[in-house]
Amino acid sequence: MINFAQIILLMRIDILTVVPELLESPFNHSMIKRGIEKGLVEIYVHNIRDFSTDKHKSTDDYAFGGGAGMVMTIQPIADAINHLKSQRDYDEVIYTSPDGTKFNQQVANTLSLKGNIIILCGHYKGVDQRIRDNFVTLEISVGDYVLTGGELAAAIITDAVVRLIPGVLSDETSALTDSFQDGLLSPPVYTRPADYNGWTVPEVLLSGNDRLIEEWRFNQAYERTKLLRPDLLSEEDY
Repeated sequence: MINFAQIILLMRIDILTVVPELLESPFNHSMIKRGIEKGLVEIYVHNIRDFSTDKHKSTDDYAFGGGAGMVMTIQPIADAINHLKSQRDYDEVIYTSPDGTKFNQQVANTLSLKGNIIILCGHYKGVDQRIRDNFVTLEISVGDYVLTGGELAAAIITDAVVRLIPGVLSDETSALTDSFQDGLLSPPVYTRPADYNGWTVPEVLLSGNDRLIEEWRFNQAYERTKLLRPDLLSEEDY
């Protein structure tokens, strides 16, 4: 008989880039490395140039109609995506783009429930629009600014998603109390010693009264959010 409680769903993330070296360090340390070693996630970085039929392995060209900047060409990207999709189904094909959906905790939560994901890293002036029209299912922006390429954005998305996979963090409840999970910033945190050069920890945290501590944490989280990120609160929250 199958014990469904023991079934672990494996996430696979395939990242398409023209600069794979930029992603070596982020995925070989900390929580992402732990998730890989535990067999909870597989991350593969693919060099788009390997799929180019151009003799120089070029992946960019001038834009039709003129203008400054180069555009990522359709052929190597289309072949790379088709190669991956011929081996398995993918829940999302994500393109990192300044005009995509703003990445936040709710988007990370949703993606953490997916199985297989492709992330296409943008570069230059972007990719040929036909890639976005025919392959991409979700476009994501990590902020209102422009990066040299989408590799750092892909690393941010991957890190935020992988840490939510059960078993990656030592304490699985830790992610549930992160900032933004409940629409609020996290409250202040303290550790030993309780008194350092006269700087003391709030007495309520030393009381051992769980109810009072939770009330204090919620009030602190609310006040910090109201002060620092009022945009996160609706009118009903005031």
